[in-house]
Amino acid sequence: MRAERRGEAVVYERMLKEVATGLRRSLTPRLIRVGFGAHETEDLVQEILIGLHGKRHTWDPARPFLPWLHTIARYKLIDFVRHRRNDTRRRVDLPLDGWLEMVAPPDETNRSIWELDRHLAVLPVGQRKVVRAIAVEGASVRNVAQELATSEGVVRMTLHRAINRLLQAADTTPMNTRRSRSGHDEHR
Repeated sequence: MRAERRGEAVVYERMLKEVATGLRRSLTPRLIRVGFGAHETEDLVQEILIGLHGKRHTWDPARPFLPWLHTIARYKLIDFVRHRRNDTRRRVDLPLDGWLEMVAPPDETNRSIWELDRHLAVLPVGQRKVVRAIAVEGASVRNVAQELATSEGVVRMTLHRAINRLLQAADTTPMNTRRSRSGHDEHR
């Protein structure tokens, strides 16, 4: 870590590789004991390395490195297990027939949802998210802005542009016979 502070990237990279190797050896049995697969160790090791790299400026060179690393690893392990446990609660084990039923062609009640998705496919992903959240799910502009970490003005503008794009996609009138809605020159 001291070498990293001096800008010696090669030494820092070697240290990260050594830390990763040690973490893999120590974490694999722990994760298996709490019910996770050995393959999930790599995800956790990467999370710890990202945390170490992101917090490297907080390490005090006058203090030992390993207790500092252990603290990061411990918190990342706790977050990882908590997050993965929540994910496993949402998982559903279905027999093959159940999965086939889920991907069966839609019946009449679900056809409107499929039609909606087909129409929204003309929108860029960002506009699609805003339209779906506001027009389909009934979310408020404020909630969508908070969820997307943007301003309410940006959400309103995105919704406006999305509606215009949907109207253009739905309009089957040839371009040369369309009249401008605002009355401005057609060449704009």
